Amino acid sequence: MSNTYQNPVQRGFFPDPSVVRVGEDYYMVNSTFQYFPAIAISHSRDMVHWQVIGHAVTDPDALDLQDIKDSHGIWAPDISYHDGKFIIMATLRLNADGKRGNNVMRRQLVVTSERPEGPYSKPSWLEVDSIDPSHFVDDDKKHYMVISPGINLVPLSDDCTKVTGETIPVWPGTGERCPEGPHLLKRGKYYYAILAEGGTGYGHGINVGRSENLFGPYEPSPYNPLMRQFDPDAPIQRTGHGKLVETQNGDWWVYYLMGRPNQGHYTTIGRESGLDPVTWLEDGWFIINDRRGPSIEQTAPDLPAHPFEKWTRDDFDSETLNRNWEFVRNPAKGSYSLTERPGHFRIWTRDGQLSEIRAKNTLVRREQELSYTASTKVDFYPSRDGEQAGLTCYYSTATYARFCVCWEQGRKLQLVINRNHGEELMATVDDLKEQSVYLKVVVDRLTRSFYYSYDGADWTLAGVLENCIYLCDEGVPDDPKRHTGTLVGIYANNGGCGTRIPADFDYFEYTDGNS
Repeated sequence: MSNTYQNPVQRGFFPDPSVVRVGEDYYMVNSTFQYFPAIAISHSRDMVHWQVIGHAVTDPDALDLQDIKDSHGIWAPDISYHDGKFIIMATLRLNADGKRGNNVMRRQLVVTSERPEGPYSKPSWLEVDSIDPSHFVDDDKKHYMVISPGINLVPLSDDCTKVTGETIPVWPGTGERCPEGPHLLKRGKYYYAILAEGGTGYGHGINVGRSENLFGPYEPSPYNPLMRQFDPDAPIQRTGHGKLVETQNGDWWVYYLMGRPNQGHYTTIGRESGLDPVTWLEDGWFIINDRRGPSIEQTAPDLPAHPFEKWTRDDFDSETLNRNWEFVRNPAKGSYSLTERPGHFRIWTRDGQLSEIRAKNTLVRREQELSYTASTKVDFYPSRDGEQAGLTCYYSTATYARFCVCWEQGRKLQLVINRNHGEELMATVDDLKEQSVYLKVVVDRLTRSFYYSYDGADWTLAGVLENCIYLCDEGVPDDPKRHTGTLVGIYANNGGCGTRIPADFDYFEYTDGNS
């Protein structure tokens, strides 16, 4: 019986995959938007099982995201390997609001390292106002940044840190909307121009053109679209933004983004990364998955299986955070600690609520399944109105749920939501005991149930949220830019009252399923 896998292979908020093989190892980068550290880097040996090994930018001083709007920030990174160095490029989508003299909308960053996990160099900036850069080296060893819309070539210096010439348009795409996510591949006598077209929603797809000359003209493939989901009821949708990889055995595959709808067209976990086989035809074109659309189950690559242990619990016993954690924007220096109280993650409250960009030290991890359970234990003793700390299911400043210990004329628990129309109190537990409190959320597709306990064994239901479509890309049509997905984690703030008191989290546990 052949070995099989289920799509997506990189589950949770891992959009816009770019993958490179170096020897027998595979490395993937994904968009992180406003989250920090920036540009998740994952490793695989079998192309199916992935583990986060680092980030391309880990120094907050090297990448200022503190004022970045929701779903802005780091878009569509690309990873390549050349002359012993890993090269990562990405778009920094700015607010372009004129603040601090900034009217630029987009810049491109480049970082390099001899090690895939880093540390990487301080970002170099390429002042090209577009999106989705990737790296291409021609046969004459000349370096280019490939960038949208369509396929455009930007000549670069040999170290890829400087633009050395004018942008050269080479292929606009097939004429579909939003020609982006560009990649170039040279195989045999042809250059293959690979594009995501149709927009990042439910019409997303992959199209390709080819030419015997780098600068064109390019002819579109007769097999376009090479990837698109035509079944509106299928469990995988929004498929596009692909990059081809050749295995050490000479087989070809493509990584591409996808989304799993949750009881309707609601991708609550966000866009994820999938994998399907590529077949080269006698006419020199290639097709993906025999033109059957995205796989749900697929025969695995002919490589030894190399699974990684799932990360399900953090007891905060290390002096560094697990690589799967993300802060919402840059964390505030001096406002959190793993050593102040050993075995705990301490956050000191500060100004800025979850509904505000200025909120700091909200610590979250990716949701990876449509149903899961997450829990934590917190020591927090507020005494002023507004002080709060606890658990959050977080999409953005506009949409989230928070289940927190707080002070509102007494110490209590509150369940609060934001559906892009301000906060709404959904449930309250009064007369909370003066001791540690366990908090838990049980997610069953669009339903989220919140529990509390004093011993971690005997749980009491505090409130249930039904039809949580506001925790997804599509569920809030009056919020214009939503590209991430829901994450779950912990936070503390003072609600604007100006105090600085500690919230100590003893652990955080996440398990797939809702048991």
